[in-house]
Amino acid sequence: MAGRVLKTAQQNSRLTYEPADLAEVALPFLDEPRKPALGQYEHTRRWSRTASGYDGFLFVFPQYNWGYPAVLKNALDFLYAEWRDKPAAVASYGTRGGNRAAAQLRGVLQGLHMRIIDQNLELVVTDADVDEDEQLTDVAATLQPFTEQVRLVDAQPTELLTDDQQ
Repeated sequence: MAGRVLKTAQQNSRLTYEPADLAEVALPFLDEPRKPALGQYEHTRRWSRTASGYDGFLFVFPQYNWGYPAVLKNALDFLYAEWRDKPAAVASYGTRGGNRAAAQLRGVLQGLHMRIIDQNLELVVTDADVDEDEQLTDVAATLQPFTEQVRLVDAQPTELLTDDQQ
């Protein structure tokens, strides 16, 4: 789902979207000996460089039990200064669109002093969209009704980043 959302956001955008797959980042659960706000990382340096290299973030995630995935919370908690003042957009998905997970994440992003855009993207995934193993059968078709919303989610970070460069 995330790849398709990023591809849709990229169309006609002045921004460049790149996925940062947390499975590939492979962070252990928070195990730094010092709090992240100090920036004194012992083994989180690679993740710090990755996050620092982005000008903003579009977080795409599923809603589970009205919350967002622990791996996302863990990845956010490992860092602190790397998130500050960067634009953040939220795209959640689930059987009801993931609005409760989005609300929780927005609270955490606020605590990290990110500039959260107003427009949320809440993608509804119905039983008709998945197979017997609960896997999406056609991501493009599932996302198609939300194409205009994805473009709106792109508009505000583009504006914020353009304003920063002027």
